[in-house]
Amino acid sequence: MDIVHLVTESFRAVYGKDPAFKVMAPGRVNLIGEHTDYNDGYVLPVALDRAIVIAATPRTDPIVRAHSVTFGESCEFRIDDISPSDRWPWSNYIRGVAQILQGEKHSLVGMDLCVGGDIPLGSGLSSSAALEVASSLAFETAAGFDVGPVARALLCRRAEREFVGVQCGIMDQFVCCLGREGHALFLDTRTLDFEAVPLGDRGYTIVVADTGVRRSLVHSEYNTRRAECEAAVTAIRAVAPWVRALRDVDEELWSQLEGELPEVLRKRARHVITENARVLRSVAALKSKDIARFGQLMTASHRSLRDDYEVSTPELDVMVEAAMEVDGVAGSRMTGAGFGGCTVSLVRNEALDTFRDHVAARYRQAVGREPEILVCRASAGAALVA
Repeated sequence: MDIVHLVTESFRAVYGKDPAFKVMAPGRVNLIGEHTDYNDGYVLPVALDRAIVIAATPRTDPIVRAHSVTFGESCEFRIDDISPSDRWPWSNYIRGVAQILQGEKHSLVGMDLCVGGDIPLGSGLSSSAALEVASSLAFETAAGFDVGPVARALLCRRAEREFVGVQCGIMDQFVCCLGREGHALFLDTRTLDFEAVPLGDRGYTIVVADTGVRRSLVHSEYNTRRAECEAAVTAIRAVAPWVRALRDVDEELWSQLEGELPEVLRKRARHVITENARVLRSVAALKSKDIARFGQLMTASHRSLRDDYEVSTPELDVMVEAAMEVDGVAGSRMTGAGFGGCTVSLVRNEALDTFRDHVAARYRQAVGREPEILVCRASAGAALVA
């Protein structure tokens, strides 16, 4: 069943009425540029045709009643007395957005809402950012104001950092708000300058393969990697005091500094510095329609994430290896924070059936689990749904 229809029907079943409006916010897959966003670097994600949908009706009191289709749970909270919930952790993304909006002096109203989606949870496709952005758009619509897509992305990042407690970068929320159909989004996470880069009809399709491994370590390890990058910057500043973030270290400077860092910090910094360079080269490759070069950069990114940043897993590695065995695959890599989740591959259209069969069989043989393989397209950002 279409996810918009499913959420709408669930709203009717829970609340006994039709929703006043519906909003959607897409998941995302990052084609290249992993763990660069919180280092002021470059990223190249796409918004996906998988989304979180909220159906809602405003209330005349300060109560938010929320029902999750995914978890089959309902809860409520007051917008004038918001606190995190241990019992319904999925609702913390909604609560956090409400708190940040009010902190920015926006007047909210209560809502009855139903939320559901077809983004696999814990897969690295940013269901959390999609839920935050959809929640913001719902609160804005219910109360009759519009913060705009860039401000919405920034306040949703604040909700994840300050309320949920994950020190994420801006990429996920940004592409969720500003994705464009048929395009990747090249984003400078320091300046927030961005450019829609056409993917074009070049005979290739984006395929996401879900390992089914849920990322139990991701929050703690994500924050550890971030701290390691900050420690690397501190060490580099002793020699190059103008460096504010790893983004400021180009490959030439890195060749002079690499030997000055302890091994772990050296590996973490090397990934980020070389990954930034790969993103810039990837954008150039797409603009020149050089898919083969783009695919090579994707695969090099995976090796760096596996060996230097150490956020891959055996399951992700098997998935990438299986993908690269298929004739017609330009490149493949893990995507997202790591420690489980998904890979992303660029697959020639005529090789899609072979890809599905081969990757599923190899993964099943190696891991004993059936992967979910999603053929995707680059989609538009968050919006009201007719």
